[in-house]
Parts: sequence; structure tokens; C-alpha cells
Amino acid sequence: MRPVLAYPSVCAVQADAVFVSGLQRRDEPSAGQVRQAVAAAIRAFGCSGCAGRVAQEFGDHPETAVMRMRWARGVARKAFAESPSEPGPGADAGGCLVNSPRPLAERASGSPGAGRREQARSAAGGDH
Repeated sequence: MRPVLAYPSVCAVQADAVFVSGLQRRDEPSAGQVRQAVAAAIRAFGCSGCAGRVAQEFGDHPETAVMRMRWARGVARKAFAESPSEPGPGADAGGCLVNSPRPLAERASGSPGAGRREQARSAAGGDH
């Protein structure tokens, strides 16, 4: 039996990064501050590291983690919104792109991990 791999949406990665960042609701961060914090968190921990830290907080402090994640999702959504009138191809109901498995032919070519680096770069809101 093959292992099942999760492919989180870009919005989920961004929300996780906001969640683990040092941003606080009371500071009312600007969209630019949110984008910078997301990029820094992804650089520091990686997408999986952010998700792991979120899971740890939900295990240790579930009541406060729920409120923080609700805030993080809203802040990330606003900071990375591009105001499309309709979600494009590959988008979920919230207009967020969803990472899906690459076809076998694509996975066979190219360097290992190249797709993950691109996903992290996209999740951080940059293309550098």
C-alpha cells in the first residue's frame, strides 16, 4: 500500500506561517508586514515545520490555538488577496491555489525537491 501524501493549499501554508510568526492581533499588522512574516517563517521553519508547530500548539493550547488560527487565516487571506472576480483553474472555493501531486512524467524529470522550493516561494508571496 502506498503512503498518502497531503498537499495543502497555498492559503493553508500561509495561514500556518502567520500562526507561527511573531505577529500579534493587537498590533493590527499591515498586508506588507504579514507577507514579510510569512516569508520569514517559511524560510526559518519550512512549510512542514510551520505545520508541525501549529499542530504542537493545538495539542498544548487548543482553546487559544483555535482563535489564533481563525485570525491567521483571515489576515493571510487579506494580505495575499489579488481580488480575482472568480477563482481560476486549480483554485479551491476560497480562491486559493491548491497544490496537487505532479503527474508521474513530471516527477521523473527535474531535480528532487524543485517543486517544493517553488511551492514555498509561492506561499511566501514572492518569486525570487
